[in-house]
Amino acid sequence: MPQLSIPARAAMALVSALAMSLAVHATDTSAMPKGEALARASDCFACHAVDKKVVGPAYRQVAQRYAGKGKAEIPILVRKIKAGGKGNWGDIAMTAHPKLSNADLTLMVKWILSLPAQGADAGAAAAATKEAGSHSYRTPEGKRVTTDFAVFTGPGQKQVTATVFSGYEQYNSYCFRCHGGDALGGEYAPDLRKSLANGMTFEQFLSTAMAGREAKGMPSWAGFFEEKDIRAIYDYIKARQLELVPVGRPPSAQD
Repeated sequence: MPQLSIPARAAMALVSALAMSLAVHATDTSAMPKGEALARASDCFACHAVDKKVVGPAYRQVAQRYAGKGKAEIPILVRKIKAGGKGNWGDIAMTAHPKLSNADLTLMVKWILSLPAQGADAGAAAAATKEAGSHSYRTPEGKRVTTDFAVFTGPGQKQVTATVFSGYEQYNSYCFRCHGGDALGGEYAPDLRKSLANGMTFEQFLSTAMAGREAKGMPSWAGFFEEKDIRAIYDYIKARQLELVPVGRPPSAQD
C-alpha cells in the first residue's frame, strides 16, 4: 500500500473527525417556516443570525434594507446568494451557493424579507454587549492582564470557564492538525497566539474561520462551527496567548 504524505494524512483525519461530529450541531427544523428550515439546513447561519451581525449582516438588517421594494427584489437576491460575492455589506465575500435550487433560495429569501426590520435599539444592545465588562487576572509571573471575557470561574484562578474549556476541546480536536497542539503553532499554519498578540480581533478571527483562506489551504468552517464555537476557540487561544492557561488540559469544573 502506498504511503500517504503528512498533509494527506492530516486532511484524511480532519475529514473523519468532521464526519463523526456533524450530528452535534443538528437543529430540529420541523416547526419552522420552510424558508428558515432551508437556511438552517444550509450553511447560512454560520455567517448570519436573525438579529445580530456575525460575519454577514443580521437577517433583520437585510429585511430592513429591502422593506417596501416589492417582489421584484426576490429574484435579484436569489441570484446574489447563488453567485456569492462582496460589496453590498462590506469587503468579506459571501460564499457562493450554486447547488441550492432557485426554488429553495426563493423560499429562503421570502422568509428573510418577512422578518421585522431591525431597529436602532438592537444595534445599541449589540454595542453594549460588546463593551460589557472586563476581567483582570495575573499571570504566573505576576503580570496583570485584562480580557473582555471570563477565563476562570470563582476566585483564585483555579478552574477555567465552561466556554474556555470547550474552546480547548474544540481547538485540540480540529485546529491542532494545522495550527499545532495547545495553540503552540504548527507546520502547516501560523501560531494563532501570535495572530491575536498582533491585534487580530474576534470579528476578524470569526470571519477568517467561517470564510476560510482557500489560497492558503484553509477550509471554510461555515456550516460546521457556529459563532459560539468559534468564540470558545478564540477565548481559549487568547487565554493561552496571555499565559493564563498552561499547556495541556486546563483545570475545570469537570475535574
